[in-house]
Amino acid sequence: MDINVKAIKFDATDKLQEFIQKKVSKLDKFCDDITKVEVSLKVVKPATALNKEVSIAIALPGEQLFVEKQSDTFEEAITQCLPVLERQLVKYKEKQS
Repeated sequence: MDINVKAIKFDATDKLQEFIQKKVSKLDKFCDDITKVEVSLKVVKPATALNKEVSIAIALPGEQLFVEKQSDTFEEAITQCLPVLERQLVKYKEKQS
């Protein structure tokens, strides 16, 4: 599984990148067919509460899963995205069998 992290108009810290890699790599447990994961990080203007936006796109054979969340921190937004993606992966797997 290839995990690509894009920070739009800012540089993501190594710590944040490691956090994302660690969390997103756990999605492998739900589906072996994942070929690529695109994680986009964006700071929404103006700088107010809930101004960190995370979108995650998962490429599967013949299918694309997507989720987007806004939160106070990127870590929190990533953590909110994962349960949604897990449910989507379970549904995808059920459709395949």
